Amino acid sequence: MLTCAIETKEGRHVTVTDIPGYCFHPNINEYVHMMLEGEIAELIMNLEPKLYSKYVWRNKYGKSILYVQLKKTLYGMLQAALLFWQLLSKTLIE
Repeated sequence: MLTCAIETKEGRHVTVTDIPGYCFHPNINEYVHMMLEGEIAELIMNLEPKLYSKYVWRNKYGKSILYVQLKKTLYGMLQAALLFWQLLSKTLIE
């Protein structure tokens, strides 16, 4: 709201756009691991049981746990906005 007031006072024109799936475009340039637990771990294991079953384990409460390494950013990650901005800037400059 504050920037809206400043832009109005200065007579600036502002355009806003939404880029669908912005967080899925950039690659991650570091190791980011994510823990999936419960139903989502079970669903992934059921997709390819031969591949994933050896990586799914159960905690002391019987809940399924699966650790994964991300190759792309994920919505909600702190790095997602920064990595997208870097990708967008690089693309526009090129």
